[in-house]
Amino acid sequence: MSSATGEITLRARAHQPAATWRFRMVLLFAILVAFALVFILPFYWTIITSLKSADEIYIFPPEWLPPVPRWVNYVEVWSVVPYARFVENTLVVAVLGVIGQVGTATLVAYGFARFRFPGRDLLFLITLGTLILPAEVLLVPTFLLFKYLGWLNTLAPLIVPHWFGGGAFFIFLLRQFFLTLPRDFDDAAKVDGAGPLRILWSVLGPLSKPALATAAILSFLARWNEFLQPVIYLNSPDRFTLAVGITYFQEQGSLGGKPLTHLLMAAALMMALPCIILFFVGQRYFVQGVTLSGIKG
Repeated sequence: MSSATGEITLRARAHQPAATWRFRMVLLFAILVAFALVFILPFYWTIITSLKSADEIYIFPPEWLPPVPRWVNYVEVWSVVPYARFVENTLVVAVLGVIGQVGTATLVAYGFARFRFPGRDLLFLITLGTLILPAEVLLVPTFLLFKYLGWLNTLAPLIVPHWFGGGAFFIFLLRQFFLTLPRDFDDAAKVDGAGPLRILWSVLGPLSKPALATAAILSFLARWNEFLQPVIYLNSPDRFTLAVGITYFQEQGSLGGKPLTHLLMAAALMMALPCIILFFVGQRYFVQGVTLSGIKG
């Protein structure tokens, strides 16, 4: 009888770790769900606000679902302000900025990763040192420079600087990825008569798609959501980007004596939609590029 009791006790102890593991997993899942709800709540509130009328926004206690969703709010956004012009300007800045930033950062990173020349490491450290400089420190000198060039109230200050080096962060990101690629690829291409640019374009470029996609996504998000520089350099509504243009819904005051908060939320959601789509489409390359870029220093 005692042996049977001991066997039952051993079985109970054997099952105890499994039960504890399940409890921990359930508890962890509950915590993650709670945090997810906390972070999703502002986004959800933005959505339902964009579907309400001006009167329904300020009802207390607040309604968590609009009685009658007003999808017409998304149409009104395009007529209340020149939203189409804002989208066009933002696309020009984002697309040209991404091409220039990723392209020139790739060239600089390729030089740091594959060529040996006097002062290379020092130049790389100086390049990384620019990361600690706040963007606000450079606002006054760059403003005076663009004023001297006659670029104020044009899209040039938002595009041209990204065609000169691409920025320290993207140079570092792409350099780290290039260092993970064996030099045997370069040597094999040189045997076939390929030059440095040909090696970059035909050999290393296709192998660097995750890092290039990561840089392109981050650059696009930064250019699309940029607010500080456009608000400083632009002063005509026909030149505004989306980040500056949607503030018109606050500056115009009200529509028929009622605030335009519902239209502001609709405009903000339409502005965020391309970023959300881009991230989910390129999520696989994004994660892979960030992970592999830190393997080798």
